[in-house]
Amino acid sequence: MNPEPVVLINAFEVPEAEDEAFLAGWERQRDFLSTQEGYLSTRLHRSLSPDASFRFVNVALWESAQAFRDATSQPEFRSAPVPLRFHASLYEVVREDER
Repeated sequence: MNPEPVVLINAFEVPEAEDEAFLAGWERQRDFLSTQEGYLSTRLHRSLSPDASFRFVNVALWESAQAFRDATSQPEFRSAPVPLRFHASLYEVVREDER
């Protein structure tokens, strides 16, 4: 039996004037990460409030924490960082309600 995937939640501090630059950087990293072993999916969310502290939040699924660490330690990933402040962590699902 395979363990449950881990969830990456990454909140970004993006000033409104920097949306296009942020999105271009995020897409470069997404394109690379989507080719890595263990990558399952990602969804980028934008706040409806333009003055939110975290205007963009990325939620991604990975097969394991190790797969995520391996992918993000690659030189190709590290050489093209998103140039804005972010807050990222891996999570596990402990409760779920799908209706």
